[in-house]
Amino acid sequence: MDGAAANAVEADVRLEHVTKRFGEDVVAVDDISLTIERGRFFALLGPSGCGKTTTLRMIGGFDQPTGGTVYLGERDVTGLPPYRRDVNTVFQSYALFPHLSIYENVAFGLRRRGVRGDELKRRVGEAMELVGIGSMAARKSRQLSGGQQQRVALARALVNRPRVLLLDEPLGALDLKLRKQLQLELKRVQHEVGITFVHVTHDQEEAMTMADTIAVMNEGRIEQLDAPAELYERPRTAFVAGFLGVSNLLQGTVSGDGVVRLDAGGEVRAAPGSLAGRSGRVAVGVRPEKVRLGAGEANAIEGAIAEVAYIGVSNQYIVNTLAGPLTVYVQNADPGARPAAAGDPVTLSWSPEATFVVESTKEAEK
Repeated sequence: MDGAAANAVEADVRLEHVTKRFGEDVVAVDDISLTIERGRFFALLGPSGCGKTTTLRMIGGFDQPTGGTVYLGERDVTGLPPYRRDVNTVFQSYALFPHLSIYENVAFGLRRRGVRGDELKRRVGEAMELVGIGSMAARKSRQLSGGQQQRVALARALVNRPRVLLLDEPLGALDLKLRKQLQLELKRVQHEVGITFVHVTHDQEEAMTMADTIAVMNEGRIEQLDAPAELYERPRTAFVAGFLGVSNLLQGTVSGDGVVRLDAGGEVRAAPGSLAGRSGRVAVGVRPEKVRLGAGEANAIEGAIAEVAYIGVSNQYIVNTLAGPLTVYVQNADPGARPAAAGDPVTLSWSPEATFVVESTKEAEK
């Protein structure tokens, strides 16, 4: 993206053709370009080794790119160390000072900048209240739970009012219930302070819960950059479809406008324009919760139930079909309903609007 376009969207972070190599053979980040608008909650999402943490570290100045340029606003910060960039980072390890009180942990960065007196007290107090630790000022970090320590680390990072806050898997060490609680807390805090957050995670649900925009990374490249709903409902690649939730992918060949003939026989219809000019081999996909047990929709396929699993809010069915096993989620909305049983024959159906199209997974494996 050129400078004029970046100005138009008020970019806080801009990467232009950034590459990071480790030695001769390892390309951790492969020529990525992206713009993160001011005030966004942005997530870098992907599996281990995809390059997301390395990208975050290059934004923060902890690693330097092998090629390309890193901008904060309109300032080229490529090559500058972290302390000369207007960013702060929250790590999974918290990195608190155990010998200092919580108040002094939060005040540490301000003191280094020469902030004293009433201004120091006000800003430290505001930051601690923002993250819900206002009553813990005199405690030491060893007296706090993991969730409380993470709040201290967040307050310490926010008190300096950075242009960008970097979050390196900050909730990874917490148990599931606390992690879900802090996901909503982080989202609230970001909305209140209006600072750009750049969050690295391998947890799809975490990214979907918190972020306005997500870049899904794979093998050092960005597979797709979009809003969470767009990524989930209209993935552009088989990798994105499989990484964000469960997808049923059926192999076939384009046979008309919005029509794909399956290898196993029969046709699947997609919404107009969903093929996006594709021809030849493709895979059509549908999410498990979009499929109904029973006929009634334009797309239909016969099968037999192989497995049933009760997962609380829904029943999960694995249905064997000529096109392969398909996963179906049926919500437990009717307390009197009898779930289908293994061995039952069934018709699966879904709307063309629920169908998405990606490259053929068989072609991708070659």
